[in-house]
Amino acid sequence: MRIWLIAGLIVALSGCKEEAPEQETVIRGLKTHRIANVEKSTIRRFPAVLEPAELNTLAFEVGGKLEAIDLDVGQLLKAGDLVARIDPTTLELQVENAQAGVAQAQSAAQNAADTLVRQQELFERGATTKVSVDDARTEAETTAATLVQAKKALETAEEDLTKSEILAPFDSVVNSVDVQSYATVTAGTAIASIYSPKGFEVSFSVNFDTVERLVVGTPAKVRLADRPDIELDAVVSEIGSRADAVSSFPIVLSLTEANNLLKAGMAVEAALSFALPEEEGFTLPLSAIIKDGKNGDPGSPRKPGKLGVYVFDPASSTIKRRTVAVGGVRENSIVIVDGLSEGDLVASAGVSFLKDGQQVKLLDEQE
Repeated sequence: MRIWLIAGLIVALSGCKEEAPEQETVIRGLKTHRIANVEKSTIRRFPAVLEPAELNTLAFEVGGKLEAIDLDVGQLLKAGDLVARIDPTTLELQVENAQAGVAQAQSAAQNAADTLVRQQELFERGATTKVSVDDARTEAETTAATLVQAKKALETAEEDLTKSEILAPFDSVVNSVDVQSYATVTAGTAIASIYSPKGFEVSFSVNFDTVERLVVGTPAKVRLADRPDIELDAVVSEIGSRADAVSSFPIVLSLTEANNLLKAGMAVEAALSFALPEEEGFTLPLSAIIKDGKNGDPGSPRKPGKLGVYVFDPASSTIKRRTVAVGGVRENSIVIVDGLSEGDLVASAGVSFLKDGQQVKLLDEQE
């Protein structure tokens, strides 16, 4: 009986409870971007590595034993600075031997010349034969030729002695050191490689649609990955006519602007500018894109892609979903070539929380 009384009391109290008021609709604040600035091109960016435009390998023209190598990768060299030296002892001995050879050849040639003169005098007095004269003449000519060869050998030895040092041919940076101190090297052995700090290039690959729109001399920009505030001018200097991978064509940019911070191997970002598929377009923050997978079309360099955005309708204070054509990317914005007009207000924040036809309250515009 007590249970029924408690149940009845609960029902009576429930009937006396006031009904809860209906929940008020919350109007979300909308941050927008006003369509105003006009662009006529889009920019494509490619990661790359800074490389020397020309790499020079230094080697001795003679062999020998190296002295101490005092080089470091990245070291700056002035024109005429010593790069490496071979112990000159052996080369100096070769010069001394060649000098001795010249002295010996000179003595032999002089004696042969004097003998020829005496034989000719004796022949004129009838005291010797013509055969003896001819033999003396042959000996004189042979020793004279030997003297010429000895002098040439001395010139070679003296020239080899001057090749015992490698000097920097121009202001440069050491790219690699390929030998160790006191090693014995032969002629032509790579000692070090250097490059000019004023000549750099950037290599990367692009697809067929991109390479088709490039020509040698096309202007470009190169930005340092570690210092994004530094952007240097460059031009397309080489265009590969054959793909180095499937539909991937090599492109080379040559920097036309120098900077003391540049070093081989630095990570950079190459930027190429292309005309829009349409004559011009409007920039829009990347945050304005609706990322729900609908109305998506990647397009191509010659055909605009499709994306969805929310546009504010001032007449009804609501947002309307609109499909727009995207011509490319410029800096941190997309370039819209169709679907928007100057003055349109496009939702630029919190897009994932919005829906088509939703009533909103306009916040301060973000240009």
